[in-house]
Order: sequence, then structure tokens, then C-alpha cells
Amino acid sequence: MTNPTPAEFRLPTPGCYADPERSGLKAGELFDGMTEHLFFTLGKLAPSATKHDLYMALSYAVRDRLMMRYLVGKQALRETPRKTVAYLSAEFLIGPQLGNNLVMLGIEEAATLALRQFGVRSLDTVLEVEEEPGLGNGGLGRLAACYMESLASLQVPAVGYGIRYEFGIFDQLIRDGWQVEITDKWLKAGWPWELPQPDEACVVGFGGHTESYTDAKGHYHSRWVPVEHAIGIPHDVPVLGYQVNTCNRLRLWRADATESFDFYAFNIGDYYGAVEEKVGSETLSKVLYPNDGTDEGRRLRLKQQHFFVSCSLQDMLRSFEKRQIPLEEFPQHWAIQMNDTHPAIAVAELMRLLIDEKYLTWDAAWSITSRCLAYTNHTLLPEALEKWNLPLFASLLPRHLEIIYEINRRFLQQVRLRYPGNNQILRTLSIIDEDGEKAVRMAHLATIGSHHVNGVAALHSELVKTNLMPEFSALWPEKFTNVTNGVTPRRWLALANPKLRALLNEVIGEGWIQDLDQLSKLEAFQDDKNFLERWEQTHLAAKRNLSNIIHRRTGILVDPTSLFDVQVKRIHEYKRQHLNALQVAAQYVRIKEGCADHMPPRTVLFGGKAAPGYYMAKLIIRFLNGIADTINSDPDMDGRLRVLFLPDYNVTTGQCIYPASDLSEQISTAGKEASGTGNMKFALNGSLTVGTLDGANLEIRDRVGKENFFLFGYTATELRKLHQDGYRPGEVLARQPLLQQVVNLVTQGHFSNGDREMFQPLIHNLTHCDPFFVFADFEDYLRAQEDVSQAWLDRPRWNRMSLLNCARNGFFSSDRSVREYCEHIWKARPFPVEVKCELPSVT
Repeated sequence: MTNPTPAEFRLPTPGCYADPERSGLKAGELFDGMTEHLFFTLGKLAPSATKHDLYMALSYAVRDRLMMRYLVGKQALRETPRKTVAYLSAEFLIGPQLGNNLVMLGIEEAATLALRQFGVRSLDTVLEVEEEPGLGNGGLGRLAACYMESLASLQVPAVGYGIRYEFGIFDQLIRDGWQVEITDKWLKAGWPWELPQPDEACVVGFGGHTESYTDAKGHYHSRWVPVEHAIGIPHDVPVLGYQVNTCNRLRLWRADATESFDFYAFNIGDYYGAVEEKVGSETLSKVLYPNDGTDEGRRLRLKQQHFFVSCSLQDMLRSFEKRQIPLEEFPQHWAIQMNDTHPAIAVAELMRLLIDEKYLTWDAAWSITSRCLAYTNHTLLPEALEKWNLPLFASLLPRHLEIIYEINRRFLQQVRLRYPGNNQILRTLSIIDEDGEKAVRMAHLATIGSHHVNGVAALHSELVKTNLMPEFSALWPEKFTNVTNGVTPRRWLALANPKLRALLNEVIGEGWIQDLDQLSKLEAFQDDKNFLERWEQTHLAAKRNLSNIIHRRTGILVDPTSLFDVQVKRIHEYKRQHLNALQVAAQYVRIKEGCADHMPPRTVLFGGKAAPGYYMAKLIIRFLNGIADTINSDPDMDGRLRVLFLPDYNVTTGQCIYPASDLSEQISTAGKEASGTGNMKFALNGSLTVGTLDGANLEIRDRVGKENFFLFGYTATELRKLHQDGYRPGEVLARQPLLQQVVNLVTQGHFSNGDREMFQPLIHNLTHCDPFFVFADFEDYLRAQEDVSQAWLDRPRWNRMSLLNCARNGFFSSDRSVREYCEHIWKARPFPVEVKCELPSVT
């Protein structure tokens, strides 16, 4: 992807954009900007300013610097239209913004100096004030955030479309070992990074019925008459690229009512009814991922998806009307990526907008839709592929269901021509699932309506073609491709690991921040004893920092010189935190029996949230905490083994954990994890991986070298055969004496204060079903952990392995991923902008 010559745009009069207090990047200019915002924006005087006041003032001052670039880029695109990427995602886990934007502008030191004039000695003091934005939850949302940052850094025009959630999924507390969910009120103290744009609101309909009519020319049409409406108010969040002028945006939609207050209802005494419509409409953007275990929860989820997708597509079409570009050229100007099935309703909604509101023919509308939409699949679990039962779908989106039926009818006609007389393949490929309760298969709709379908790791993409959608792949082999995920080195190394960043800058220069392949220069130091000792000391500093955080948050003291063994990610059975827990319990047994004298001291750290309605995942959290309580209170474990669960894992916590980790646990059942990006963040910071051949682990192992990766477990192919041959976990348990000891301790209540029933559902599931092959992989996992211990005891060897994990991680940059999307899927090119500031003349 080559960079074209930058377009020059001179800032228009009145020229205030060139005012140093608004655009300057020196410490004095930042100080002046902060002082101005303290006084005029926040109404505070410097002597009485709190840490939060200073955070807000610095954030506003930094936002001023972003706005200059944002507005100039916006004007440049208006004057010289270029293809823009629209990234549709139900979540964007963007993390705290101030520190990241300081890195992108290259003004961390200037900000530190500016704060010292307010009596603040450390930048971290102010950075710690920022709330984690509750706009995402897991890897899906974090990937979207990395891609938006890389798009800006590569100077590719882009808009990220999503929902401005008033509350995040939840804040996690641990009480008596159990997860407790409390409301994530992340907006309670204000958020300086958004710009509401009420004049660009969109109206979205729900429910009602459809009507048929014939226009004056005798053409047949359908009209949707919704019974309910909501208004989408856009809130724009600037997304700055690293050391460039490109500043893209997230456009997040907040729901509002078309009529906020019913005076008639109020006047007759129906006080609740007076605001019922307002409350109902605003619920759409109230909370990230409402519990879909109820009919109302599922209804709200579908409404949320249609709400943000419809607003986003209307916004794109409106931009065409403003620029007076013919609709037929829409695919030349917008590349729309559906991040998983959450935005898949875009296929039907774009067709509706083009046919019903722009009056295009079906063929013209379908040509536009299928040429601009693309779909990323993120899961191999069939239960995670969204389906909506027909009664629910018809009640909320009756016109969309008509369109889906027509898409399906035309598609199945193609299938009949390809496979005459094969009714089974028609049932398999149909958008409408007729096995059991009839439902709309959103993954099928997305696949049929997209020009490309991609997986997110080499193995995952292959399994999508061979296991998940083999019939679709056979029908359209050219449509299926792979783009292995990546992570941004700016947040996950430059910002998260400042001491390692300084070391890298010293020995290989700063170019790696924009070109992660330059980390390969580190290989020249793999046999340099002095450098490896510096490498170890840098890592030890990060571990001391994390040890302090752990003590402040949990009261537990950990030894920073011990092996930090970390598994932080969403809690799910296929990710197998319970396999790790059983292994830790086995090490506990071995220490108690005097059979682990050679085992180095370990600190085992867990973190992650379980979905509120996922009982087994919440029981696994209780299991982890039960083991931690038992081990940490046993004097025999002092100096040998520590276990802890760090509550409320998020981006902020991750920035402290990844740099401090020695061992990364990537132990999902082979063939279940799509990619994983935590594995990349760990390796980027020099952590070694113990893992299965799953997701991106394969590619990481290939690139860092098999000798620098601790592999264990059955492959996906071997597990399929094991299942087909009749897997019996009870028989596997009978062949493993140490595992039997651990299971017996669990059933006797050893890790639950004598409660024999607490973990019975977990043990029953493992011994009678074991759907994710925990027992099958346990013995080899224990062997791999022995290899870890032996490697750790050889410090020069471990440091060399750590160095090479970092040095060979350049491929896993989100910059590389975005380049592949741009070249093979989006056909989008960079559009660099050079800003020329001109001060107005003074008469």
C-alpha cells in the first residue's frame, strides 16, 4: 500500500486554529491551553483545581490539538472525495484516551512539564483519574479499536460506527469468591473526548406493518409503516494516527425519543406514561449487551443492532446527497465492514433504504449492497452465530423480513441451478433455519450479502471454509479469505511498557513504533549477555509495578522475582480457565507431598469477566478463587506458589499486566478460538506462551520458533477423531492418578471450606461430558508446565527466548492487518493531508 503525495490544505480564516494555545505542542503552550480550559470550560481556578479538574483541562487541551487535524482532514475529503472505510461494530473497547493521544502526538514529556507548573510531579497521577470507557467488553471490541487506530496511523479515511452506551457491560466485584456485577457508570464525571452532533440525527423505526402500492408509472412498491421510532444522536470521538495529521472518528449513536414528554398523559395523572416513550427509546443505548436470556433481552439486542446500523447507513447515504454523487457510485466511496454478525442486518437495511427510499430497482440495489459490504467471522462456535426467531424478527422488522425472504428466494434459485434436486443443501444454505423453531440466520445473511468473508487467523479461516461453512465455500471459493488479527504497538508497547520502549528506542531507534517489523533488529542482541541482563531488569521493573497494583487492589503480596504465570481473558469453558485451575491444584498437591523441590516460585494470575447469565463461567471464577484462598493461606506455599484473581479486568489493567507477564496461558481447546489477540500482546512484551495449536497460536509459534513456545495438547483434527471414536472422560481420569487426587480434593470440599456441593456441577460436567476436552489435555499440559519450570531456571535461556518472542512479533501488528484489508477487501488507499497554518493579517 503506497503513500500518495500529501494533499495540502490551508486552514481557513479566522485563523484561530493556528493559535499556539490551541495547536502548539510545547509544554508552555499546553500549560496555557490547560489554564484557559480550567477557567473558561470548567469554571475553576488553578489553586483549587483537583486531579480530576487537571485531567479534564489537559484532555480538553489535547482535544484542541486533535480538532485542528480532524477538521482539516474533513475539509480535504469534502473537496477531494476518497474511498472511506466504514467499520460497523457493536463495541469499541477503546480504553483510556488521554495517555494514548499524548503518545500519538509525541507530547508525553511536554504534558509532564505542563503539569509540574500545577504542582503535579507525575503524569501518571493524572492519567489514573480517567474512567475506562464502557463501549466494549472483549477481544471483538478491542480489535475494532486497534483497527481504527491503525487506519488513522496509515492515513486511510475511516469512520467507526457503533453505539454510545451510557453504561458498560458491568463493573466486576468479587465477594466470597463469586462474581458480583455492579453498574458501570463510566460517564458519571463527564467525558471530554466526544463531540455531540444533534444536527446530524437520524430517525429509526421499529414494528408496525408494510403496505403495497403502485406509483404513478405503474411500478410496484412496498412501504414500511413503523409503530415506534427512535432518534439517533451522533457523538463523534476523534481517532488520531501516530505522528500524522490524519484524525478519523468514531461515530457513536445515542438513542433519544421522538417525543420526550406526553403532556396529555401527565395532565390526566399518568406520570409514568408521560415519559414512557422517552425511557423506552433511550433504553436502546443504555447498556452494552443486555442479558439475552429473556425474550425482552433478545428483543432489545435486536433493536440495538438495527438502531446503530440504520443510523450509520443513513449517515453514509446522506453524505452522498450532500456531495451530489450518483448513488450508483456508492461502492466506490464506501467500504463497509461488518465486525461479526451483530451488524449483519445491514444487508437488509441497505436494500430497504435503496429500494424503498431511493427508489432503485432490486438489481441496482443488490449490486450496490453486495459490492460495498464485507463480513468478518469471529467464531467457530455454532451457538455464537446469531439467529433470531421469526416471530420476534417479524414483530420488530417486518419490512426487513420481506426483503430477506426475497434475498433468500433469489439465492436458493442459484443453489438449485448448481445442485439440482439436492433439497438438503437448500436447507443447509437457506437464510431461514427450519430445523426446530424457524429463525433468521444472520451469518448466512452476511455471507450472501458480502463480497468477501474473512476469518481472523490462518487456522480459523480454514475451519470456517471446511467445518463451519463448507457449502458456502464450495459455492463461492473466491469470496472466502483470511486476515490474521493484529494489535497496535502504540498502545500495547509504547504506552503500556515505557521502560521497554525506552530500551528499544536506544538500541534499534524509534522506527519500530510505525513499522513493527523493525523489532527483528533485536535478534542481533540474542547472545549479548549484558543486553539480556538489561532486558531482564526492564521486565522486572514492570513486574514490580504490577506487584504494587496487586497489593493495592487485593491486599495480597507477591514476589516480583517469581515466575508470573498469567491467564487474563473472558471467562468461558472453551478458553479453559478450569484446566489451568486443575493444573495449579496439582502443583499444590505436589508441593504438599514434597515432590516439587525443583519447581521455581510462581505467581499465577487470573482475570476476566463471565457473562451474567453464564452459570458455569461464574462457577469457574468461584473455583479459581477457592483454589487461591486455600493456597494463599497455606504456610507450606509461602515463597513457592501464589494464586490470585484480579477483579474487573479491562484495558487499563491489561496495560499493566502484559508488560509484567513471564508466561502467557493460551490454552483454549484446539479448533475453538478464532484468533486471540491477547497472545499477541503478551508476546510483543516478551512473554513466553504455553498453548495449544489454536487460533493465532499456530502463526505465533511458526514465527517465534517452536523452541521458544511451550506446545501441548491434541490438535483440532485429533480431537474430532477422539470425539467420533466416543470420548469417555471418566476413563481418561482413571488413567491419571494426580488428576484423580485433585478431583477428589475438589469433591471433598477442600477448596470450598468443606462444601461438597459447591463445585459438583463443574466436576460432573468434566467427568461425564467434558465438552472441551480438559481431561484429555491435562497430562500433556502438566508436562508442558514442567518444561516451563526448567526453562525458567536457566535465566540466560529464558531471557533469550523472551527477547526473540518480541523480536519476531512484527507480523502481528494491526497495521499489517489493516494493510491486508485495504489491499484485498476494501480497496482503500491512504490519503495523507499536510496542514499549512496561516495566521490572519492584522490591520
